[in-house]
Amino acid sequence: MEITIVFLLGFVFAFLGVIPPGLLNMTAAKISLKEGHVRGLMFSIGACAVVVAQTYLAAIFASYLSQHPEVVDVLRRVAVVIFILITIYFLFIAKSKQPKQVEPKIRSKHSRFFQGILLSALNVFPIPYQGYITIMLASYGWMTFERLDIISYVAGSVMGTFVVLYLYVFFFEKIHSKTLTSQKNMNRIIGGITLIIAIITLINIIFKD
Repeated sequence: MEITIVFLLGFVFAFLGVIPPGLLNMTAAKISLKEGHVRGLMFSIGACAVVVAQTYLAAIFASYLSQHPEVVDVLRRVAVVIFILITIYFLFIAKSKQPKQVEPKIRSKHSRFFQGILLSALNVFPIPYQGYITIMLASYGWMTFERLDIISYVAGSVMGTFVVLYLYVFFFEKIHSKTLTSQKNMNRIIGGITLIIAIITLINIIFKD
């Protein structure tokens, strides 16, 4: 597959996965507001350093699973159920409550970099998320598990993650009061994304069977 397309796919899916308010982007925004953009960027760079390892591990794991189609079929069915449940939660159950933010205490640039590494390492969601996405993309022939494709996808994922954190660092103060960033609407966005993924997965299962 053309590596530019693989890079863009990594960028888009990472962007969609990180853009809802969460621990990493809200912490980056708060550090930026309290201590300046430079420290917010240092935190973001630290977080992205871990994303490199997480996305690469996810792709390698997905590559292994792709050699065992019977396991992939089971995981797809499980994924449909999980994404439907997540969709129901965010569209109908989740409350409009602001996410809990970590209170920054240490002020050195290096400490912000290592704080980004630590919080990103604690956030293990990207591994199963990226693992599933890479399996889905490979099943449609949009990427392979060749080294160059994996590197391109990882690079795109890191760039997508960094762009989201960059937007939170530099523009959060201007947009946090807008309708788009209200928790209620973000819940709808997340629910919509997971619903689309669930539908795509279900169609893939039906047509494969």
